[in-house]
Order: sequence, then C-alpha cells, then structure tokens
Amino acid sequence: MLDHLFLSVSDLERSISFYTATLAPLGITARHDYDGKDGPPGHPDLKGFGAHGRMFFWLREGKVEGQAAHVGFVANSCDEVQAAYAAAMAAGATDNGAPAARTYYDPRYYAANVLDPDGYSLEFVYKSWQHPEA
Repeated sequence: MLDHLFLSVSDLERSISFYTATLAPLGITARHDYDGKDGPPGHPDLKGFGAHGRMFFWLREGKVEGQAAHVGFVANSCDEVQAAYAAAMAAGATDNGAPAARTYYDPRYYAANVLDPDGYSLEFVYKSWQHPEA
C-alpha cells in the first residue's frame, strides 16, 4: 500500500485544475496545500489530493523527469519501518534517512528513507493516528 506520491509538474496551476477535475469522479476530492517553509530546509511547497482522511497524491512544480519521483509506503508499526529499511539496505539501497520520528511533520510521524538503485526516493511511513487500536 502506498502512503504518498510526489509528482513534479511543469505548470502547477494547470495541473491542479486538471487533477481536481480528473480525480473527483474517483472520490479523490480532498485538497491540502503544504507550505515548504514549515518542513526541513529545501522542502518544496506541495499541492495535495486525497480521500477518506488521507492526502496521498502531491504535486510540486519542477522539472518533469523520472528521477523527480518520491514514493511513500504505509507501514503498520515503527518495527515495520525499521524492518523495511533494513531489507532495502541489504538489497542495495542507499541510506537517505535512518528510522526516526520526523517531528517537522508531526511528532507521531515515524519514517525511514532510502534511494533505490536508480536513485528514486522511497519512504517507509508509520503514522500512529492512521492506525486505530483494535
């Protein structure tokens, strides 16, 4: 299961209009704008789309090329984040952020980041508020 995806686009306003119209029939109607200055240095401004309380598809203005992708995968616990990170590293990934809380997003956001062999950014994410206790 994916947690989120960043997609670089050449014309942000045109793309927001396009995806707003295109995704609405699928029930993907929630919108959220993230101001990059609220994140770590260099974080881009993002225009998000989602449904059912989740924002998972994000647009950012930038060069349109394959290396611009960032893919986040849902983990069900901090232990799963750590296990996915370890497995990726063992398979040849490059470290891009060891497992830890990402407090600049939220103190309950726990993640690890790697680059795959082609340089694509992958993130393994556990957000405790998205996993109600059984």
